[in-house]
Order: sequence, then C-alpha cells, then structure tokens
Amino acid sequence: MTRTEHDGTITVVADRYDGKPLNSPNDVVVKSDGSIWFTDPEFGILGYYEGYVAKPELPTNVYRVDPSGQISVVAGDIVRPNGLAFSPDESTLYIVECGTTPRRFLAYDVVSAGAKLANKRVFIDTPGSPDGFRVDVHGNLWCGWGMGEEGLDGVHVFNRDGKLIGHIDLPARSANLCFGGLQRNRLFMCGSTAMYALYVNTQGAPYF
Repeated sequence: MTRTEHDGTITVVADRYDGKPLNSPNDVVVKSDGSIWFTDPEFGILGYYEGYVAKPELPTNVYRVDPSGQISVVAGDIVRPNGLAFSPDESTLYIVECGTTPRRFLAYDVVSAGAKLANKRVFIDTPGSPDGFRVDVHGNLWCGWGMGEEGLDGVHVFNRDGKLIGHIDLPARSANLCFGGLQRNRLFMCGSTAMYALYVNTQGAPYF
C-alpha cells in the first residue's frame, strides 16, 4: 500500500507484516486520528488478471497502521475481507466478507481508544456481490454491487439498521465508489468499463 505525496513522489505505507509480504491490499480508509486501516485479501495473487501468481504467506487480515507507521492486525478471522468503512462517529467499522456464500457485511465496535476491534457480528447477510462502499453523514451505507447478477448491478443503499432503502441501477457492476465534490454530495461510481457520477441528497461522511 502506497501514498502519493503532493509532489508526486510515492511513499510505501505498508508492504509487509511480521517479515512476510502482504497478499494484495484492497480497500483502505483513514481514521480521524491519522491511522490507516486496510483489507488484505489474496485476489491480486490468484492469477495474472489483477496482479501475478504467488503463494499467500499471510492470512487475509485487516490491518491498522498507526501514525508512527507501526502495523498491527485488527481482524484476523475474516475470509477474504474487502470493502471497509467507519460509521460517521467512528464507533463502528463495517467490513465486507467476500469468502462466504452469500457475501456478508460484518460490524465491529471500535475500542481501546480507537485502535482495536471487538464484538464481531453480521450486519447484513444478503444475496449478491457487495464490494467497496462508503457511509454518508446519516449512517447509510452506499455499496458498490454486482458480478453480472441480473437486476443487482450498480449501487445498493442500506440504512444504519441494515435495511435496503435504495438501488442505483447501472449497466455494469460497480466495484467501488466514493463521495466527492466541494460538498461531498456527488457520488462517483467505478463501473466495469466506465466511471459514473450522480448528485445525491446527502453528503459523504468526512474522511481524514
């Protein structure tokens, strides 16, 4: 995982844990304390489509990098973790687990001064293929969705209770998305072959 600086140089944030190479860091979110949280499934080393073939040397963990650069495992019991995002008050971390059938959203309490996770639970258990997602200021989850499933491709919106409240129908799956613009009220959606944008009647929760 790298960070592109303002001058265009590249800084490596994390590439190893316990002396072993990471699998293929996937999604990332930055907390208000400056810590960086990311998932590390093995998608990029399963074949040559997304990366190159290699043997995993680490479990599919979720990691936290503190502001000093120290890396730690915050969740080691998730099968192929993918998208992740904090609730607006950062008291809950949501993570998509891709290695189950169906895929599911997990929720954890953020404890120990925001450095650890506890109380793992299933937040949403639903058919389909959720991927990357973000949370708005009201606590709703806006989730990229689809692997060619008829009627499911696009973006699904769930409220803070895990109830489906909306669907943006796209002609292809949306692997990831984010809120942008001056007011964080424009939703940018990464499709299979195109980028889509839509102004929405909410704002994305601020990320730091």
